[in-house]
Amino acid sequence: MSEPLFHWFLPTSGDGREAVDSARSGMSARRSRGTEIGYLQQVAQAADYLGFEGALTPVGTFCEEPWILTAALARETRSLKYLVAMRPSSMSPTFAAQMAATFQNVSGGRLALNIVAGGDETDMKRFGDRLDKDTRYAQTAEFITVLRGAWNPDGCTFKGHHYDVEDARVLEPPDPVPPIYFGGASPAAEEVAARHADVYLAWGEPPEMLAERVDRMRALAERQERTLRFGVRMHVITRDTADEAWAEADRMLDGMSEESIKLAQRRLTRMNSVGQQRLNALNGGSKDNLLVSPNLWAGISLIRGYGSTALVGSHEEVAERIRELQQIGFEEFIFGGLPHLEEAYKFAEGVMPLFEAEAEAEADFDFEAELVARAGALLA
Repeated sequence: MSEPLFHWFLPTSGDGREAVDSARSGMSARRSRGTEIGYLQQVAQAADYLGFEGALTPVGTFCEEPWILTAALARETRSLKYLVAMRPSSMSPTFAAQMAATFQNVSGGRLALNIVAGGDETDMKRFGDRLDKDTRYAQTAEFITVLRGAWNPDGCTFKGHHYDVEDARVLEPPDPVPPIYFGGASPAAEEVAARHADVYLAWGEPPEMLAERVDRMRALAERQERTLRFGVRMHVITRDTADEAWAEADRMLDGMSEESIKLAQRRLTRMNSVGQQRLNALNGGSKDNLLVSPNLWAGISLIRGYGSTALVGSHEEVAERIRELQQIGFEEFIFGGLPHLEEAYKFAEGVMPLFEAEAEAEADFDFEAELVARAGALLA
């Protein structure tokens, strides 16, 4: 089993020790650590120093604009990649291709794109997007076609239902071409992912639910004569002992008032996102029965949407749950914690070395096996 790729999350809607509903204009989160560039630079530099592969940014009016912010942070980091979230409905695909190419060229190849077709309907309307779900995903498929085509040295001419472009191109094609990450649990989203994504993203769910999705997505991709990589996004609370980790989860849960949960649930249950509906079903809107699978806790999802389930446990337990997801087919893991700066260190210093040690052990084993094989050949 190959060593997993670990990414971290940039809290561009605010950060702190408490779980708050950052989608409520971001005001609650900003009362703690805010979104000042100095703090976000600390988080990005910590992720860079600790060896995370990349950092994911969200997109929407509840957070800072991801392109501008990550371009600034790229100058303050060495090797950290930026997984920039973007909505096809917010810009032309040729303009997106141009921005991505420039970012890739000036950052030394440290860009990946997370294409976000859906989201909170209220937030989508703020951008003037009133398309229904199926139409939105049809638009996204055309968007990615033009985006990739514009990166081709020969340019792209395309006439579809949503876009009509002639000789779309960029000054310098990006090198390497940014990988495209894409999520979504509806049939329309899965079809777009199977045809166009490099990495299919899921949110943290019980392993049996995720295994079914991986099997289905593999089959859909095979019909297109393509293969997908798989990634999962969730929070993590990891400590030296399981008791310490669950004490932190309990502290966080105690800090959620019933009124704040009701307000958040009112918003989350209105969302027509299939993925969000699956998360809502896991937590049931109540503080009871939040352990939905070994070490998988749905507490944060009571008040925050999207990938807000969390792995909770000792470093060894968290590593074991990650190995289980690897066996299902997940190769990339996008984690976050509250607060993101301190939790990045806890995960990197407690969990990541367990995988590094395994990789070294496997390398040693392979080396010894090769010596034995060669010795046998000489004696034959």
